[in-house]
Amino acid sequence: MNIFEEVTWRGMIHSATEGVEALLRTSEVTACIGFDPSPSSLHVGSLLPLMALARFQRHGHRPMAVVGGGTGLIGDPSGKTTERSLLGKDQVEENLIGIRQQLGLFLEFGKASNSALLINNAEWLTTIPLTDFLRDVGKYFTVNMMLGKESVRRRLEQQDGISFTEFSYLLLQAYDFLVLYDRYGCTLQMGGSDQWGNITAGCDLIRRVRGASTHALVFPLVTNSSGTKFGKTEAGTIWLDPKRTSPYRFFQFWHNTDDRDVIQYLSFFTWLDEKEIGRLKESVNHQPEQREAQRVLASAVTRIVHGNSGLEKAEAASRVLFGGDMSELSSAEIFDVFADVPSTDVLKRSLRADGIGIVDLLITCSLADSKSDAIRSIGSGGVYVNNIRGANERMVFREPDVIEGEFLIVRKGRRQYHLVHFIGD
Repeated sequence: MNIFEEVTWRGMIHSATEGVEALLRTSEVTACIGFDPSPSSLHVGSLLPLMALARFQRHGHRPMAVVGGGTGLIGDPSGKTTERSLLGKDQVEENLIGIRQQLGLFLEFGKASNSALLINNAEWLTTIPLTDFLRDVGKYFTVNMMLGKESVRRRLEQQDGISFTEFSYLLLQAYDFLVLYDRYGCTLQMGGSDQWGNITAGCDLIRRVRGASTHALVFPLVTNSSGTKFGKTEAGTIWLDPKRTSPYRFFQFWHNTDDRDVIQYLSFFTWLDEKEIGRLKESVNHQPEQREAQRVLASAVTRIVHGNSGLEKAEAASRVLFGGDMSELSSAEIFDVFADVPSTDVLKRSLRADGIGIVDLLITCSLADSKSDAIRSIGSGGVYVNNIRGANERMVFREPDVIEGEFLIVRKGRRQYHLVHFIGD
């Protein structure tokens, strides 16, 4: 199976220029994708292009990640309804540091003939004189053609319109493709379907200036069945940086995938082959309650992004919700797991001397209305502290019982949790 056949069965092709299939069947190509440096981390919305580059490399092609240090200073209007805030050069350069590290999770950089390349388009976009750019690039584009691009047309329909700054973005990306073709022999540019106009503009420029054929291949924009933008949750964007989205939160994002989306996500974001994904599809169709496909998806993607250690931490944190051992987790991980449950602050001094009894703890957490109610719950075996069953109403908790001196997790029944946070001296 060649790369074109693989990305086809995975459903990764939205559109492609004529001749792409023949090119990929017969030649090894250098293929590039651009990445936005506006944030300091990539997010799950970047995973489809990242996996595409990685798949191309596994098939012997040379992947090129183009980080937009130059275009990031301008802003791409594609898919945007309002003008974005422009970043300074120092901020863009700082963001590039984290993005470079994340690219290394997917691509092999080295000395092999198809080793990945990491290019910053600031190398040429911040040095070319404006008059040279307008003479050598701008003359090949008519305003009428640029106004016909969907990304521009959509913005013109908005009340604020589009600035000349963002209007010029198409020319910059087209020039990028020309430079990449000249310097590195790049003949295929890929991206999301909203990039079609920008990429094909580059193909046109190369044809006019160099008389050569280059190609575009774009992916479908990933959505989910509920209509929510992929990668967005109530808590915000799902980032690849573990400091911005913990491995546990990352794992849970994938584990919560809807049955209607999970097979597509397995095809897009994992290395599983067609046969195994077909088996998981049968599992979704006939045994959806087991959620096997979601477990496989969450484990596979978390391992790719956070490694085996990150996956182990995420799985350990997830087991806590089902009665697992809490001693493996740090206070930060505990806080992450239970960030959405009710919490109560209690002064640390209550742990000293006689400590705090389990009955008072239940009343403090509003898990019992009275002492008698608390005693009944404890007697029925339905009260747990740090996932250890409360043996009797005389249990007392002191400083050594508190996780890293900060937390006790009280549970009543199977799912009624409460986080007790000890504060102060």
